[in-house]
Amino acid sequence: MSETIWTNVVLYSGHRLIEGGRMIVTEQGTIRAVGDELLPIPAHARVRDGGGALLLPGFIDVHVHGGNGYGVMDAAAESLDGMSVFHARHGTTAFLATTSTSSNEHLVRVLRSAAERIGKTPGAELAGIHLEGPYLDEKRRGAQSKEHLRLPSQTEIEQFLEAAGGHMRLVTLAPELEGALAAVSLLAARGITVSAGHSDATYRQIEAAIQAGLTHTTHHFNGMSPLHHREPGLAGAGLALGELTTELICDGIHVHPAVVKLLFDTKAPEKVCLITDAVSPAGLPDGEYGDVVVRAGEITLKIGSSLAGSSLTMLQALKNAMRYTGYPLEKLLPSLTIVPARQAKLDRVKGSLQPGKHADFVLLTPELRLLSTFVRGKEVYSADQAE
Repeated sequence: MSETIWTNVVLYSGHRLIEGGRMIVTEQGTIRAVGDELLPIPAHARVRDGGGALLLPGFIDVHVHGGNGYGVMDAAAESLDGMSVFHARHGTTAFLATTSTSSNEHLVRVLRSAAERIGKTPGAELAGIHLEGPYLDEKRRGAQSKEHLRLPSQTEIEQFLEAAGGHMRLVTLAPELEGALAAVSLLAARGITVSAGHSDATYRQIEAAIQAGLTHTTHHFNGMSPLHHREPGLAGAGLALGELTTELICDGIHVHPAVVKLLFDTKAPEKVCLITDAVSPAGLPDGEYGDVVVRAGEITLKIGSSLAGSSLTMLQALKNAMRYTGYPLEKLLPSLTIVPARQAKLDRVKGSLQPGKHADFVLLTPELRLLSTFVRGKEVYSADQAE
């Protein structure tokens, strides 16, 4: 198979859109060159005319639990594959399999299952693991299992890291817990991004955690100590402290559109990481699924009213963010591409259309309807074939 050159596309490069863009993809699934119509067509290259479509870096979801009836906590290859196919249909090209609080035995099984499917999923690429819990604050646990919450243990963390087989890229914990700062330091020293989430931490406690290596917040504003004018809490710390990149569930349910705009205006897209926090029933019809209820896109626990993840997709998150903020596409794209790649330590190979990186990209109409999703140069979703 020879190289492929994409022509006649509106190509996103850096912070701008290039009309009449061209991109050369190698037979190994990497990008060889990116440019405009002056980029020469190689001899024997397969020419693909994009018909004026937008060609954008693929979306990277660093916080996703499942979708279309499949979940990470199933600890099954077919579930990871199923959710990868579902999210590829909505523009995701890479994701971190995200856990939920559970027993040691179950989490070890889940981590091993995910580690075995790294780079093997048929849709969006499973590129790593996000451990959310079990080291969370009971007061801010939301839908996380109360029964299995516990304090950080270095022995258990080492067990989790071993089970993840070197693929742990993000860990969410409550930094105010006893032993949490030592855990932050341990994880950061291993090159793992540490995030504050499901936390009742004070502003001062977050400052201390940053000194230990904290750089991220989990689904900002949700499951955390709120902003108060005398105690900014974790919500205020995320807004005020430049060291922190803030995740955001931009579905209009978890965070009010006005607060979405506030976060983007305050932090700038380079410090906002859009996520789905999608759970197993995402994409399914309204109804009851286990201990949760899906109703008009909102997912809550059957007992109580706590939100239990979302039914959001990355493409819808982009559309919502554009509507809520008034920002143009090219300004918001980093929050779905290079920012999550950076936070997951994947930016050397993913997150932007640059020579040497994986050819992970999406084709969209000017109205942002998804046409195709490509992972490492291979088409994993086509709207034409889906119809």
